[in-house]
Amino acid sequence: MSESQHFKDYLREARLFQRRVLFMLLVMVLMLGGLAYRYHHLQVDLYQHYVTQSDRNRIHIQPVPPTRGLIYDRQGILLADNRPTYTLSVVVQRTTDLDKTLSLLQSLVSITDADLERFQRAIRQRRHPLEPVPLRYRLTEEEIARLAVNEYRLEGVEVDAQLVRHYPYGALFAHNIGYTGRISEADVSRFTEEQDLRYRGTHSIGKNGLENFYEDVLHGQVGSQNVETNARGRVLRVLDREDPVPGKDLHLYLDIRMQETAIAAMAGRRGAVVALDVKTGGVLAAVSLPDFDPNLFVTGIGHEDFKALNESIDRPLYNRFIQGVYPPGSTIKPMVALAGLHYGVTDARRTIYDPGTFRLPNARWVWRDWKRGGHGPAVNLKQAIAESCNTYFWDLGTRMGIDRMSEFGAYFGLGEVTGVDIPNERKGIWPSREWKRAARGESWYPGDTVNMAIGQGMVLTSPMQLAQFTATIANRGKRIRPHMVRSINEHVVEPVVEGVMEVEAHHWDSVFEAMAEVMHGARGTARRAAEGASYRMAGKSGTAQVVGIAQGARYDSAALAERNREHALFVSFAPIEDPQIAVAVIVENGEGGSSQAAPVARKMMDAYLLGHFLTPGELPGPDESAPAAGVASVRNH
Repeated sequence: MSESQHFKDYLREARLFQRRVLFMLLVMVLMLGGLAYRYHHLQVDLYQHYVTQSDRNRIHIQPVPPTRGLIYDRQGILLADNRPTYTLSVVVQRTTDLDKTLSLLQSLVSITDADLERFQRAIRQRRHPLEPVPLRYRLTEEEIARLAVNEYRLEGVEVDAQLVRHYPYGALFAHNIGYTGRISEADVSRFTEEQDLRYRGTHSIGKNGLENFYEDVLHGQVGSQNVETNARGRVLRVLDREDPVPGKDLHLYLDIRMQETAIAAMAGRRGAVVALDVKTGGVLAAVSLPDFDPNLFVTGIGHEDFKALNESIDRPLYNRFIQGVYPPGSTIKPMVALAGLHYGVTDARRTIYDPGTFRLPNARWVWRDWKRGGHGPAVNLKQAIAESCNTYFWDLGTRMGIDRMSEFGAYFGLGEVTGVDIPNERKGIWPSREWKRAARGESWYPGDTVNMAIGQGMVLTSPMQLAQFTATIANRGKRIRPHMVRSINEHVVEPVVEGVMEVEAHHWDSVFEAMAEVMHGARGTARRAAEGASYRMAGKSGTAQVVGIAQGARYDSAALAERNREHALFVSFAPIEDPQIAVAVIVENGEGGSSQAAPVARKMMDAYLLGHFLTPGELPGPDESAPAAGVASVRNH
């Protein structure tokens, strides 16, 4: 053992220990200093930043959708309501695994493939990151309970009570009121920036009918609320709230009793009925048959239901009273007669010889009246309208000419939309030389004038146009725009007068007398429909061809398919001394305006003037006792 191994340097070791202790103290001081600095930085310097960030995670601004305005009929009966329903929604950004969440939901409640498909579409069009996306509407109490029990497993899943549109009378007003439906990608793409803000929190929008036309009025203004949520995003409390402004209520001219009467009178046949208040232009009833239940569309119609409606041969989704355009047939003869009187082409006393045929000079084509052998040797204007003499109007139209006839018909709004407050109205056709040249690239032929004089050829009108046309006659030239809404909240919608036609009073008297003869005359075509009436009415029947008939051939109903048979039309107003109501009726393939359409109009006038309302199912069916219409190459009476 060496000498150095026996003796330690205690002084050296003490100095080494002291240096190590000092170093450790220095490190500790530095670490404590850093910790103190960091603590100060977080708690003092960054205090406001983290408080704000925390509030953002905990407090959210939620849109509060407005309550949609209600719709009432003229009696104050509620036609479009809002009913509470529980809706299952998912906030996608609050779920860690959306597929797993959806799979779990499917095991708890009934969710169809169509629900999932709509949900995925809604995700793609979602406008706000934290906006709940509806997955299922109308949850049952049992389903709600099942979801509540499993709430801890369902991240981002919400069950909320929402108001959903409901139509208590179902199909009765389907084509008038229309329906609301889910906001689609196409709807969102059309939104302005203002609309995008306005529809936050709202999942439905007016798709058709009044719901669509008055969307801005019915929807209201969105509100908002600040809410505190937990870590799962569920609302714990509302911190402050700005209430939404509810939509305005619509009060209509439509009368549920008139609507039911129209459907009962049609007795299941296809067609349309329109009844107008002559003084105001208010639509008292407007029926398109067959119809459909608009409640199917409110929360999203199923594929099978939509396919059944869309592919039905009877086209129940087609609004016949504004979109259906038909040859008006003889229903326009009063207007043609008035034009002849106005332009001095004829007068009430002038007569023609009617052999039952008509031929243009130097022409081979022969037009044959519906009555074989004609209406007699001296047919005047009154008889011509009462018996619907085609020969008289072929002669009158030819002498008057296309230009004056086209100009006069335009005063009645023919060939233009009526402007009724429902979207997608079709305007029909009231031709002129210019129209034919532009639309078909052809010149006007004299034969076109002959056909036009009895409402055939290229002439097309909708039932709403015919009703307005009839009301204009009843008003002696004052044309009022038809409208369904009587008032919005408490503000009355004033009628809009489209124009006033200046025609001498005695010409109107002549047309009134002739139309009264249709109903009350011994040879009037619709006299059976007026039997027993306690008031006097004016009317005009019409029968419009659906398929062409060869020269000289006879119309054989039995040889034609049902849908190729003629349409039955009728227009009327009453009482004739002070007209209150104007009615237009079309029965598709009904054959015979007098026998099939006129009784419907009579029921409508009895309901409005006498209170003889009907409910669907009270009538046995079309008037089978009425005589069959005549047969001829041209059936237009």
